[in-house]
Amino acid sequence: MSNIDLFSHGFITPALAYVMSVLGSLIGLLMAGRARSVAGMSRLWWLAGAAFAVGGTGVWVMHFVGMLGVRVEGTPIRYDVALTVLSALVAIVAAGAGLACAFLGGGRGGALAAGGLLAGLGVAGAQHIGMKAMTMSAEVSANPVFLAVSVLVAVAAAFVVLRSARRARGPVPVIGSALVAGLLLNGMHYAGMLALSVQPVEPQAALAGAQAVDFLLPLMVGVGLLTIALLLAVFLSPSSHELREEAELEAMIASRRARNADWMS
Repeated sequence: MSNIDLFSHGFITPALAYVMSVLGSLIGLLMAGRARSVAGMSRLWWLAGAAFAVGGTGVWVMHFVGMLGVRVEGTPIRYDVALTVLSALVAIVAAGAGLACAFLGGGRGGALAAGGLLAGLGVAGAQHIGMKAMTMSAEVSANPVFLAVSVLVAVAAAFVVLRSARRARGPVPVIGSALVAGLLLNGMHYAGMLALSVQPVEPQAALAGAQAVDFLLPLMVGVGLLTIALLLAVFLSPSSHELREEAELEAMIASRRARNADWMS
């Protein structure tokens, strides 16, 4: 029997993890909405921001906040810093790759499916790397059924985010999609964690790695600054409606100038 406790702080950590996944998904969808209204390098910058929001906040931060509630009876838990950072990078790159597929493919069903599969597998990989980063005086095994479920849920979450990024318009669809994506991302996390079976053993040496709280302060500061920056970018930039109005105004001015030039000639 496993000695792992996923809710050592009660439901505070899963609730906070859900909030972070919804927040990351929501910011990502808002930025993707801006990407739909522009082209060229501007679109790429907006998609990069969306990838950081979804992969960084919605996936990696959610995972790490959930891990703060994990305790194993009989052994402390440390985290390999390099693997933890790698899991963040994989989550961000996977989200970016999925968004690129969805947008470069013009929102077609095949492009969305390919992007969802690519992003989902990458996000699941980031989750598993994050779990692999755990260092314990214990023997760890994994249930392949739960691992497979976590991968399937990750692909479903990726498809929801990408489909909404291409098609959702208006506050209600965007917020609703973020709420559903948050549920799926948390489902992926806890399905993966439920797959683990941990049996403590006698420690042979001091555990290497950092404690979970060592990440907490820089995590909070970094996420706070990133969230503020991304929100400012969204709210200070012109909306798609404003961009359309500006384009229509420029077209009208150009048309009048052309008519005046014809009249003068």
